[in-house]
Amino acid sequence: MTAGPAAAVRPRNRRQLIVEAGATVFSERGYHAASMEEIAAGVGITAAALYRHFPNKYALFAECANVMVDRLVAALGEVPPGAALAEVLAAVTRVTVAHRTAGGVYRWEARYLNREDRRVLKGKFAQVVDRVAEVARREHPWPDEHLRAVAALGAIGSITMHHNSIARRRVEDLLRASALRVAAADPAAAVADARVVELPARPQPRTRRSEILAAAIPLFERDGFTAVTNGMIADAVGLAPSGLYRYFPGKADILAAACLQAAGLLAQAVEHNLRGVTDPHDALTALTATYVAYSFEHNALTSVADAEIVGLPAGLRRPLVVAQREHIAVWEQYLRQARPDLDARQARVLVHAGFGVVVEAGRRLRWRTSPEHRAAVAALLVSALGL
Repeated sequence: MTAGPAAAVRPRNRRQLIVEAGATVFSERGYHAASMEEIAAGVGITAAALYRHFPNKYALFAECANVMVDRLVAALGEVPPGAALAEVLAAVTRVTVAHRTAGGVYRWEARYLNREDRRVLKGKFAQVVDRVAEVARREHPWPDEHLRAVAALGAIGSITMHHNSIARRRVEDLLRASALRVAAADPAAAVADARVVELPARPQPRTRRSEILAAAIPLFERDGFTAVTNGMIADAVGLAPSGLYRYFPGKADILAAACLQAAGLLAQAVEHNLRGVTDPHDALTALTATYVAYSFEHNALTSVADAEIVGLPAGLRRPLVVAQREHIAVWEQYLRQARPDLDARQARVLVHAGFGVVVEAGRRLRWRTSPEHRAAVAALLVSALGL
């Protein structure tokens, strides 16, 4: 008697495969744009089969976030207690680069996890920060070791925020060296030499359209993009909900318009502060001071944009991506002049690492703006670039 076809065997690691696929989809599409059907398809199963492992999308998202930080904790647990800072940062870098496509989950964890899950995750990440800070303090005993630690981790984590193609070994070497320079820097020493830059004034909301933009961003930051309704935005500017559609087709258009407006302000600031500057080191100093000042001034918008732009429809997202690439191209040009040892890909990776430093250091400082804070973050960014 001829045997029939063999029955399909369920992989023993199916739950792990689901988490890997889920983290990648969440990273690439954003929490709300991701669907359980898309994640299931990535594993080669039906959505119904996926729900046998996770009751809903939130449960899967929460596990994705925990798995990523658990990997970092485990990797550091294997590093001997007396290990050098370079060895500690190398362990973090290896894990982060190996799971690059899934690491973007961190863009949304604070916004979408409930309070208890956020508390647990924050505690785990604090273990990573404390380990880096402890070794940084031992080897480089100046103040702000925790600020230096989160900034160094921001440089490493930046690889999850972009898609520049570069060999794994090369990117590990670049990020480890960048993070090591950041952790070893003395941010306080740069305060006296801080460069003062000018930013364009915030546009005054003189029209109904500009009033809507000005009112929407604080709501998006406070409640999350998805939780904010058109009615809430309309109410903030004294309109009936139907009146909002005379100015914007939908909520996503409001976010895209606000981000594009902010990108224009940054471009103006860069143009103004680079005027007459020819030396590449001076240009990078001006770019650094401008970007840091802009980040502190517009932290609400940049926070929302980091979390939400990836989920915008392609047509709305495209002009924002173009504006970002044009901005990065300016940095890349001057960085390669200042550091001829870098090729274009390496320079772009380091520019993103610098941006990652600003995000994490700014968060650590709760975006409380002061000359001292801006100078400290600027010094860390410059260290990330290797200047």
